[in-house]
Amino acid sequence: MAYRFKTELRHSDVTPEAAFFNRRQLLAGAGGALLAGGVPGLAAAQSGGNKYSTDAEPNSFEEITTYNNFYEFGTSKEDPAQNAGAMKVSPWTVKVGGLVDKPGDYALDDLLAGLDVEERIYRFRCVEAWSMVIPWNGVQLSKLLDKVGVQSGAKYVAFETAVLPDVMNGVKFPVPDWPYVEGLRLDEAMHPLTLMATGIYGKPMPNQNGAPMRLVVPWKYGFKSIKSIVRISLVKDEPPATWNQTNPREYGFYSNVNPNVSHPRWSQATERKIGGGFFAKRQKTEMFNGYGEEVAQLYQGMDLKKFF
Repeated sequence: MAYRFKTELRHSDVTPEAAFFNRRQLLAGAGGALLAGGVPGLAAAQSGGNKYSTDAEPNSFEEITTYNNFYEFGTSKEDPAQNAGAMKVSPWTVKVGGLVDKPGDYALDDLLAGLDVEERIYRFRCVEAWSMVIPWNGVQLSKLLDKVGVQSGAKYVAFETAVLPDVMNGVKFPVPDWPYVEGLRLDEAMHPLTLMATGIYGKPMPNQNGAPMRLVVPWKYGFKSIKSIVRISLVKDEPPATWNQTNPREYGFYSNVNPNVSHPRWSQATERKIGGGFFAKRQKTEMFNGYGEEVAQLYQGMDLKKFF
């Protein structure tokens, strides 16, 4: 498989997909840069020469923003788009702490200032056995962590989502427990594929997709890619992860895409591509969601059925 490293918005605000791809081709040919999608304090996005993006055709903006999970706003796929608009994402503060050299409460603009925004077109595989291809804009998590200074005792990175009861109706129900939390092993977090995404299709991240900043780990099931992050902590011990705590039999801490390990209630061997139409055939799921060449070495010697 070939790879090329590689908000509240109205649909009229969004770059048409045809224009988006024409622009990518022009910029790649000219060695130009894509603007950072209106996120203040960020350097221009790098478009040409990105080696980790998939050549697969991205889903439309409408598909990406109207079919997704964000349980804080409801449990149906349509709920986030219908209910997330009231969430205020500016100003936004992220608390950085734990084993870091520069802990503190950072305005998002300050936290991301000086970091290159890149265009990454990634495969996205949900644990529910559906998939998309999404053109993200964001910064490598490794560069953000380098900026705050990772101390030698850190082994994991822990994340936490905002809890805003006034606008997040879903947090009134205690399943799962709130706030939503997730974590990565430090080597996973530092891998160049791991992205802190701030936009889609070159525009600021829509609220329903995790504005203003979310994690994207393309070789893992989508629930690992925590949304609307308000806390990042560097820690020594494996941090809690919401779905792993809620039902560890069904949702492992690692949650790597693995077609050979079925969910207890369904197979993970195939997936349904969103946008393919009612009669579209299911497609085979690839190990690590097709990113095995880049990430398999992270799990060398591990029993991936035990550490699922």
